[in-house]
Amino acid sequence: MLALSPLFVFIVLYLITSLIAGDFYKIPITVAFMLSSIYAIATSKGKPIMHRIAVYSRGAGTSNLMLMLWIFVLAGAFAASAKGMGCVDATVNLTLTLLPGCVLLVGLFLASCFISLAVGTSVGTIVALMPIALGLAQSTGASLAMISAIVIGGSFFGDNLSFISDTTIASTTSQGCQPRDKFRANAWIAIPAAVLMIVVYVFLGLGIQAPTEVPDIQIVKVLPYLAVLIAALCGVNVMVVLTGGLLLTGIIGIADGSYNLISWFDAMGKGIIGMGELIIITMMAGGLLEIVRINGGINYITQKLTARINSNRGAELSVGVLVSLVGACTANNTVAILTVGDIAKNIAEKYHIDPRKMASLLDTFSCCVQGLIPYGAQILIAAGLAGLNPLEFMPWLFYPIALGVASIFAVIFRYPRKYSLPYIAPEITDSESSEKAENNIQSEELPISS
Repeated sequence: MLALSPLFVFIVLYLITSLIAGDFYKIPITVAFMLSSIYAIATSKGKPIMHRIAVYSRGAGTSNLMLMLWIFVLAGAFAASAKGMGCVDATVNLTLTLLPGCVLLVGLFLASCFISLAVGTSVGTIVALMPIALGLAQSTGASLAMISAIVIGGSFFGDNLSFISDTTIASTTSQGCQPRDKFRANAWIAIPAAVLMIVVYVFLGLGIQAPTEVPDIQIVKVLPYLAVLIAALCGVNVMVVLTGGLLLTGIIGIADGSYNLISWFDAMGKGIIGMGELIIITMMAGGLLEIVRINGGINYITQKLTARINSNRGAELSVGVLVSLVGACTANNTVAILTVGDIAKNIAEKYHIDPRKMASLLDTFSCCVQGLIPYGAQILIAAGLAGLNPLEFMPWLFYPIALGVASIFAVIFRYPRKYSLPYIAPEITDSESSEKAENNIQSEELPISS
């Protein structure tokens, strides 16, 4: 509990204090993370202060986290330069021309689902679609928080189902099944939730009126977004996609007179500076959660949740709760799956749970939590691009909630039926067992001394 106490300190400083004050802007989230980080380092016993700071710094500078920060930098530069040369306005006008107001929300949700399914990343989808969503909100008068939440929700549809998603790779690898098999089991959970959202967004969109007069569309200014979306659909790395889009905004902007070289650089600089708070928050959260992990906070949660399991439903639900809690602590659904994966596999083998069902539950529960925590990377980057407080999205995040409810129903009502029957693992021959043992020996890593 002492190891978990930095998270409680953060919750009290940021959430509860803001609720008492009646204003979520009273306590800056950066200050809440800073004070809880100081508390985490101060209460981490048994090691010199410099060692504790080194542990915190290691968590703040992991390779995965640094990769996310570079994406933030490129996203800020691309969003600002695209907006400055009129790309957003041109894309919004094109969208308003093609879609009537009543289906704008559905179209935006389906676009988010399709793109995230193709590229396998929720962050890349949010980066690509958020500027368009913001323009639609301004043009139609719809709630900016609602429009942004639709993009966030749709981005998790593909993050959950995509064959090339990190969460799919982590969950199938840990459970020993193929991505295509996990997709079949997972689709029975994710697709009904998405269909329900389509119905909801049809009703929500009935009151939205598209503007009667739409300015002339400058197709050339839509090209940067089209290039980004097409490259993303083709599976190009998100950093390559953003870099290419950034160069394209400069070329088109300078060619049509929207920019000169200096003003283009200035727009990029302002976009990067606009991501500064987001970068600081992400690094402090990474350091704080590394202190929690090192001190045994996540292991404590694991032991408590797996102490009393006596049925298939209980086993599946305990794994869902476990990966959800670890996801809330680490603010990273892929890390949560990797952390819980071996425990989930042992539980699945003991209670004869189909690995395809277990892999899909790991993915759906982790994506549900990742889509709801206000300090997760996806919501943070959406908040940075929209200029909103992350908590303003909470009332509109329907799809992550629907995905979580569908996951619980899949456990309680034992569906999909094919993957909920008692599972007997195929026998491994002596030669396969020897080969597997040899591979495990060769893949072992030497321990790293402190």
